[in-house]
Amino acid sequence: MTATDRSIELIQTAAQAAADKLAHDIIAYDVSDVLSITDAFLLASAPNDRQVKAIVDEVEERLQKELGVKPVRREGEREGRWVLLDYVDIVVHVQHAEERVFYALERLWKDCPELELHEDAAATRGKGEEHARAIEAADEGGLN
Repeated sequence: MTATDRSIELIQTAAQAAADKLAHDIIAYDVSDVLSITDAFLLASAPNDRQVKAIVDEVEERLQKELGVKPVRREGEREGRWVLLDYVDIVVHVQHAEERVFYALERLWKDCPELELHEDAAATRGKGEEHARAIEAADEGGLN
């Protein structure tokens, strides 16, 4: 079994919304062969809690406005470190960059097929690492 056309449409819209809010390292996996509860996962991250929340809000707003869907469950919003939006067909994970590294969801799902994303979302790959290097360089240079 593979992700449905509807799931892919949801993933594409959510990924574009996350990219528009400057999410880092957006990636989507077709998990339909290994999970019976959902078709696909979308992973995205941000360097701070405020941006995590902004990404989540944009994803939720865009999916509601453009595709008429609301999440059946929203978890982790209060802390803003890892927010999960469950749309049944897809699950969106938006994580603070530190949680993204620590939990390494990509390692868990690496055997699942990766879903192709539109150019804006695909271009975010590696942005988290670039951001971390820039912060590190600023710290070493005495800028922070």
